[in-house]
Amino acid sequence: MALKQLALSLQFGEIGLAAKHRAALPRHWVSRCIRHALQLDGQITVRIVNEEEGRALNASYRGKDHATNVLTFDYQHTPVVMADLVLCAPVVAAEAKAQGKTWRAHYAHLLVHGTLHAQGWDHETSIKAAKAMEAYEVHLLAGLGIGNPYR
Repeated sequence: MALKQLALSLQFGEIGLAAKHRAALPRHWVSRCIRHALQLDGQITVRIVNEEEGRALNASYRGKDHATNVLTFDYQHTPVVMADLVLCAPVVAAEAKAQGKTWRAHYAHLLVHGTLHAQGWDHETSIKAAKAMEAYEVHLLAGLGIGNPYR
């Protein structure tokens, strides 16, 4: 599978355990995860935020007053995918611990998941759509050497 071209901006906000999060997210790995899920070339910004920023964004754009693991802001699907992915570091760390995963593996899953959303995939429209998206995520993650995140 030929990987697509990617213009990537990787940003870290004011987060706790910053060195550990940065170690789990080296630029080459973030790029590989996103490119693996891209069906077209892309221009994507990934921002790692704290709980306060994650909560504010989720409340402002989705009307939900809590921080979530990943938010996708998709601006264009073709001819180039343009999007922002916002990942909340403390939520990712807590979920990884609860699920017995490494931060790197959980971040990879969320990067793939967010990149699929950036291309129009949606797991909230129907059970069929959710199953299709999950199956495709599992397939893509296997190509990155990461096991099924839904087990």
